[in-house]
Amino acid sequence: MLALPTLLGLCTLGPACAQPTDGRVTKYLQAAGLCPVGEPCAMTDEKRKALEATIKSTEQWTPVPVKVQPGSGGTPPSDAIVLFDGRNLDAWVSANDHTPAGWLVKDKVLTVVKSAGNIETRQSFKNYQLHLEWRIPQDITGEGQGRGNSGLFLASTAAGDAGYEIQILDSWDNVTYVNGQAASIYKQAAPLVNACLPPGQWQSYDVVWTAPIFAADGSTQSPGYVTVLQNGVLVQNHTPLAGETVYMGKPFYVPYERAPIKLQAHGDPSAPISFRNIWVRELQGPS
Repeated sequence: MLALPTLLGLCTLGPACAQPTDGRVTKYLQAAGLCPVGEPCAMTDEKRKALEATIKSTEQWTPVPVKVQPGSGGTPPSDAIVLFDGRNLDAWVSANDHTPAGWLVKDKVLTVVKSAGNIETRQSFKNYQLHLEWRIPQDITGEGQGRGNSGLFLASTAAGDAGYEIQILDSWDNVTYVNGQAASIYKQAAPLVNACLPPGQWQSYDVVWTAPIFAADGSTQSPGYVTVLQNGVLVQNHTPLAGETVYMGKPFYVPYERAPIKLQAHGDPSAPISFRNIWVRELQGPS
C-alpha cells in the first residue's frame, strides 16, 4: 500500500511529502471518525496510522480467484467442460432411456434426428455458464412454431420435455406468440429484443443459470434465474422462472438437486436444426 498522501493523490512518488493539508484529507479523517465534522483537523502520525488501518480494513486479499484462460477463435475457456466439439456424442445420451444419443454428427456439426428423440448430457449440473451455437437450415419451411423448432433445457428433470426451456426457433421473419419465439423462456417470458439472424447463419446462446433452491419439505425457497445473450445481445436479464416450462397450464416446480442439460428433437415437420461448439462452466451459487 502506498503512503497515505501518495495514495490520496496529494504527492508524487519519490520525494518525501510534507503533511497534506488538503481538504480531501479532512473529509477522509472525518469519514473515519478521526476528526469532528465542522472543526479544524490536522494530520498527525497517529491519525495517519488509524486512517491507513481504516482503509486497509476494506481490502480483501483472499481467496485469490483461480486463473482461467479465456477461449479464443471458438475455443472454450480453460476450465470449461466440453459437451460437443464436433467429434462425437460421448457426453450425451437419449433423454428417454439413457442409451447412446442417436443424433447425426457430420463435418463437426451435430444435427437433430427427430425420430431419435431428445438428448441430454451424461453429467448433471446445478449452477453454470453455458455456450451453445445453433443454426436453422437455410431452406427452412413452415411458419409459427412449425419452423425450425427446438429447445435448450437448462435442467432436464424427467423424460420428454420436462424441465426449464429456452426456446430455439426461426424468429428472423416468422410470427408466433412472443413467449414462444427464439430466446424466450417458453410460455413464461418473451426476450427483451429479437436478436435473431437469418436462416443459414450460425447463432449463439450464452447462458448463466442459477438453479432453484428447495427446502427439505420440497417447497421452493428461491426460484431459478436465467440470463441469456443471443448473438452477443442481452435477451434475458436474470429473469426469474415461475417453475418448469409447460405447453399447457401453469408452471410448477419439482424439487431436484442436479440435472442434465437437454436438447429437444421437436416433432414439427420442418427440417432439423444443427448445433456446434457446446461447453459449460460449473459455477458456485447460493445453496
